[in-house]
Amino acid sequence: MEVAALIGLTLLLGALVVLVGFAVGKRKEEVKEAQQAAECAGETKAVKDPISKKQKQEKQRNRKDKQAQHSFSHPLLAASLKGHSGNVTCLDFSSNGKYLASCADDRTVRIWSTKDFLQREHKYLRANVELDHAILVRFSPDSRAFITWLANGDTIRIFKMIKKDDGTFTFKASSEDFPQKHKATILNIGIAETGKFIMSASTDTSILIWDLKGELLASINTNQMTNSYTAISPCGRFVASCGFTPDVKVWEVCFGKGGEFKEVARAFDLKGHSAGVHAFAFSNDSHRMATVSKDGTWKLWNTDVEYKKQQDPYLLRTVPCSSSEGSRVAMSPDGRVVAISDGCNVAMYDAASGKLEEELHGVHSEEITDLRFDINGRFLVCSGDKAIRVFHNTPGYRAIIRDMQDMLKKAQNEAMKQRLQQQIKEAQSALDTVLAAPVE
Repeated sequence: MEVAALIGLTLLLGALVVLVGFAVGKRKEEVKEAQQAAECAGETKAVKDPISKKQKQEKQRNRKDKQAQHSFSHPLLAASLKGHSGNVTCLDFSSNGKYLASCADDRTVRIWSTKDFLQREHKYLRANVELDHAILVRFSPDSRAFITWLANGDTIRIFKMIKKDDGTFTFKASSEDFPQKHKATILNIGIAETGKFIMSASTDTSILIWDLKGELLASINTNQMTNSYTAISPCGRFVASCGFTPDVKVWEVCFGKGGEFKEVARAFDLKGHSAGVHAFAFSNDSHRMATVSKDGTWKLWNTDVEYKKQQDPYLLRTVPCSSSEGSRVAMSPDGRVVAISDGCNVAMYDAASGKLEEELHGVHSEEITDLRFDINGRFLVCSGDKAIRVFHNTPGYRAIIRDMQDMLKKAQNEAMKQRLQQQIKEAQSALDTVLAAPVE
């Protein structure tokens, strides 16, 4: 067991060292470019040529656009993905870890390559949303398609990703959109990792369960007065919802052995908050959940239970935090880190201790709309204006180091002790390098 855990930690730390090298080099180059740009701007300003009225108007527009751009820097900032001309409303990573999807009110969905996060250029592919714009986007489990929620059409549209000979994709929208069924503002959509169903939820009390062809399978009334957040668990079994009431409600979407839909059954509730719940998040194995509430706390729960045997999830810890209407919570895939948004700010906590590890202030010029870890737990990404911020998940790496130190104390084999000591030294050195790098 120790050997398997050691191998896993070795792979993670090896990736960290490589990523840190890329990040430091990238930051140095960008600082140099910024200095050169400032010098050029100074020289240009000194030249005063007569300009036309049209040029003056254009200059004023450019000045306004420049003022509207939000400037942000932080030692943990790995990249700022820029390409959208409208505010980004939703993000989603593909299950194979290769892509990040983003949608905005500029009538496009962008597919970014995660391997470019630490490069100077951030490449993306663009899918146009004809005569509408997407406010939500979710990848299919096989990473070969994605679904969107149309702002004006009030429905789901599927886009297939068709791979070309050069390795890039073209995008083909389905010939028919899903039927319009929701009567209130949409809240979230999702596709089960099993590929068996699609979920859509609105701000009233309704959650709809669809098959992949747009046939309605079931409707859930959450009885929460209003819904504030809804999502499918990463394992694909459960749908959960929170809202005006202080509980998080969880249902299982049940299918027969032949894959036929059977029913939606109430699974369990998370009870413990004293006020409405803003949002929640699952760990990748669905064994942990984090919730953030109006009561000024976030809570960590053990949800690895057999609810059919009357086992209830239980509370692991309660931590004070800042939150507000629209706050989001994200949990790293391994469950080691919890991130919470509050307006334009993000806080990162160690899940095991509840300790506040990092505070990121003024990340976006507007309220954060989405917050997610990549599937490997290396990065935390968020959206809120036209840019997407990508942060190094240093709290996650610190947690890995602590786990290795615990393994070192228990190790019986001298060779394993030496190997762990060397890995701890390399990991700490890599983290120190990230923290000491020039601020982007």
